[in-house]
Amino acid sequence: MRMFEEPEDPSNRSFFSEIISSVSDVKFSHSGRYMLTRDYLTVKVWDLNMEARPIETYQVHDYLRSKLCSLYENDCIFDKFECAWNGSDSVIMTGAYNNFFRMFDRNTKRDVTLEASRESSKPRAVLKPRRVCVGGKRRRDDISVDSLDFTKKILHTAWHPAENIIAIAATNNLYIFQDKVNSEMH
Repeated sequence: MRMFEEPEDPSNRSFFSEIISSVSDVKFSHSGRYMLTRDYLTVKVWDLNMEARPIETYQVHDYLRSKLCSLYENDCIFDKFECAWNGSDSVIMTGAYNNFFRMFDRNTKRDVTLEASRESSKPRAVLKPRRVCVGGKRRRDDISVDSLDFTKKILHTAWHPAENIIAIAATNNLYIFQDKVNSEMH
């Protein structure tokens, strides 16, 4: 038996530490060399040959760290988000609140937040990147962390193994997106 566990930083320990570090999903990469895990705030990539700590950690919604008390009170802190690899294991996808989903490019370290909505699901619609901000100045399309809708959440995501097609489940809606123009996230 092997155990993959990231050592906890004692300075970050809180009442919520165990809850937010609980793994809600795990997926093997297509190559079989890596494992992807999702906890409440992050997605982690583990090399199966190195169990001491993840080789990559991506912050999914770190802006929620200051809101853990209210997320505990409304039970959102127990939401179980899934994660997915693209066909070449170079991009990771996972869900978030407000019907947002995140993609992380492992090679360029770029990430994008997109929104699944009726507007974005129209034929030939272009998905516009979204940004959540905490206080301070906002751009026109930015959304404040205080106005996020926690009842709209994307818990389930899937990526077609060979095509640049993703499936996003948002409550009782299933969105299928296909990138025919730009294969940069494939």
